[in-house]
Amino acid sequence: MADLLRKPQGETGKVHDITPENAQWRYVGFGLYHLKAGEQAGEETGDRECILVLVEGKAEVSADDQAFGELGERMSVFEGTPPQSVYVPNGTRWAAKATTDCVIAVCTAPGHGGHPARVLPVPSSEVRGKGANTRHINAIAMPDADVADSLLVTEVFTPQGNWSSYPPHRHDEDREPEITYLEETYYHRLNPKQGFAVQRVFTEDGEIDETMAVSDGDVVLVPKGHHPCGVPYGYDLYYLNVMAGPVRKWCFRNHPDHDWIFQRDSQ
Repeated sequence: MADLLRKPQGETGKVHDITPENAQWRYVGFGLYHLKAGEQAGEETGDRECILVLVEGKAEVSADDQAFGELGERMSVFEGTPPQSVYVPNGTRWAAKATTDCVIAVCTAPGHGGHPARVLPVPSSEVRGKGANTRHINAIAMPDADVADSLLVTEVFTPQGNWSSYPPHRHDEDREPEITYLEETYYHRLNPKQGFAVQRVFTEDGEIDETMAVSDGDVVLVPKGHHPCGVPYGYDLYYLNVMAGPVRKWCFRNHPDHDWIFQRDSQ
């Protein structure tokens, strides 16, 4: 099994480069660029589709000969403003030129030519959960929006002292409609940045049982199993999720020991 906790490599340029090969799975890829104003990045998508998320800052973005102009709605993820994102199909080259210091996430999965390059609608925010399970969701590209062939992408803001991806749930079997197989990455940010969060990834049979202290900028891989995370008092947690599998559907099962929390809170 590949290491589940990935630290950023450096402070500028491409600081994360997670591929199916180095993650030892089949579908999800995740890259992250830290660019200074005036710096550029670009990649060929090959046989993979891509959603570029303007995590922070502004950049001019293009896909082949389509120029989308300057994009970017926030200078910090903790402003809470939903992000701007660009869909880029397989067989296309994307490019970005930073007009301010910026952070750009590169979310990838197998592409099938089913969708054109375009700026995606800015998502509306949704509050989910109750009490210390309350969190705020920006659904960038989830199943109810037909905007990609394989990719599912969403943001979650977890206030200080709260838990999210909770009750523990899994999506690691291709058994639709009860559950779908989806690999997943979590790109974490903390405010203030010197804080930490905790993420556990575990299977019911004990094959995987990892509990990780997550720092600002870390990525956690979820190949299978349950994957709750929590943040201590005094620090807010943001994460960007990328999911993909054989079908573009998010069907999950709560852990049987903890499903009572979901059942109680849904009444």
